[in-house]
Amino acid sequence: MLLALLLLAPAYGPALAALPPGNAISDPTALLRNALPIQASDLQDLQHRLEATSDDLRAKRWNALLGAVRRSQSLLASRQEAMVNNFPDTDRDAAGTLLSKLGDQLETLAGTAEQQNRDAFLAARRQALATIGAAEAMLVGPFPYAIPESFADLPRLLGRATVQLTTTKGDLTAVVDGYNAPLTAGAFVDLAQRGFYDGLPFIRAEDFYVLQTGDPSGPADGFIDPTTKLERHVPLEIRVPGEKAPFYNQTFEDLGMFKAEPVLPFSSKGTLGWAHSDEALDDGSSQFFLFLFEPELTPAGLNLIDGRYAAFGYVVDGFDVLEELTADDGIVRIRVLEGAENLQAHG
Repeated sequence: MLLALLLLAPAYGPALAALPPGNAISDPTALLRNALPIQASDLQDLQHRLEATSDDLRAKRWNALLGAVRRSQSLLASRQEAMVNNFPDTDRDAAGTLLSKLGDQLETLAGTAEQQNRDAFLAARRQALATIGAAEAMLVGPFPYAIPESFADLPRLLGRATVQLTTTKGDLTAVVDGYNAPLTAGAFVDLAQRGFYDGLPFIRAEDFYVLQTGDPSGPADGFIDPTTKLERHVPLEIRVPGEKAPFYNQTFEDLGMFKAEPVLPFSSKGTLGWAHSDEALDDGSSQFFLFLFEPELTPAGLNLIDGRYAAFGYVVDGFDVLEELTADDGIVRIRVLEGAENLQAHG
């Protein structure tokens, strides 16, 4: 049995205008920053100010860009001490170093705006946002919620992991997010470490939609647990902003949350999604897909997958390889580069 995805509507008609606008963010690193379980209003305000410069950059409004950067510098200067004090005592020195580095990066960013150099602005902004992201990651404390006891026998990723997916066309790097999809991310990392995906082909490849893999050779559709001799199943797991923990085995329709957006939306090319059958929400075992985000065909927030399938991470590097992959390709191997220590075998 091929684990299936909901098919997109064959065409978008006039009714599209009545649909919710959706999440316009499609940068995977921005999505990952926004998904961190932290409360740091000043630091996150800086992050969002810099991310919001994209519209002015596209329109070449250089005076507005320079003003935005100068205001960000002012915010950092006035709130840096308070920001540092928001970190645990043991991390304050490192946080202070990062924020001082950020101050230098913002000055560089202001210079690129004055020079009206788009490429240099993008590079400098990327560096500043990476520094903010590193500081925000330091603010994550203990895992923020309890996973239901009914799933105690399943592996879970209590944090994040960086993985390398080596395909027949080259390498992809992805960040897998266990803060918001611990059981889905845990199953994936567990199988990657077992070498389960090594040598498996793409079993479904649709232009502008998905690449799917994870179906083992033989009669089984998923991973057979060597201890129980049964196929291991992972529940549908979707977290919504403002909710303390994910919802399990309930779609947004089931919850009556028709305008909700998940913390991990399918709004970036290379979003990692967990497949399940048409018949059940909780029978996903090992098959996953790479969502081929195409703004005109599957716009953010309007793709009919959010709220029906679990996203559990994003490709952050190797997009040129992703563009080349077809049904004739497959996974050579998947390796965990960072974060393996966050995997816990069971509850």
